[in-house]
Amino acid sequence: MYNPEKIDWQPAQAPSRQPLQGHYVRLEPLDTTRHGDDLWQALQGPEADPVLWDYLPYGPFPEREAFNTWLAGHEASRDPLFFCVIDLASNKAVGLLSLMSIVPKDGRIEIGHVAFGAPMQRTIGATETFWLLASLAMDTLGYRRLEWKCNANNARSMRAAERLGFRYEGTFRQHMVVKGANRDTAWFSIIDSEWPDCRSAFSQWLSPANFAADGAQLKRLDELRNAPSN
Repeated sequence: MYNPEKIDWQPAQAPSRQPLQGHYVRLEPLDTTRHGDDLWQALQGPEADPVLWDYLPYGPFPEREAFNTWLAGHEASRDPLFFCVIDLASNKAVGLLSLMSIVPKDGRIEIGHVAFGAPMQRTIGATETFWLLASLAMDTLGYRRLEWKCNANNARSMRAAERLGFRYEGTFRQHMVVKGANRDTAWFSIIDSEWPDCRSAFSQWLSPANFAADGAQLKRLDELRNAPSN
């Protein structure tokens, strides 16, 4: 006879359009008027990442009008809920991303629609961006499952998920058709029982003590996450 496991669970809170402050970046609710010029330069300017749009379901945008329309649609959305990344050193918008697939009753939420300008990629600020959203979801809002999904051919996104502490769960074959092509989707997650180790690793990695004078990291994020506890 089926006997479901009972859990002590109360629904999580839905995220709101509130800024998140870090040491290197600030996440602000996306505002096309305030952020549009910076994002156009970061994502479509002459020094933009040439493969940024390859695995996203939209873009590139050769024309500014189409880009603004795309941003305005994201600004109005509540799921996905979009945040703009502000680099505190330059006070410029350098990318955007979202919380999405938001299901408070089941306690699951996803980080997705990640679009970082080339100078933002592989920086301390990029890691802090994910830390701010993950902490908001797991610590502040009380979610029990944080998801990451990407095209199974997107090696950069797969590596990023694993570096950040997401565990690979499998691949949904022929999951979607994107830009006229098949997409197999790789699924990753962090669940609440895994989050304390991830939280501790993020905190240690982001500490100034983890960086040499030239900015090089002293310990990798995965080293800190997998270090034996004392």
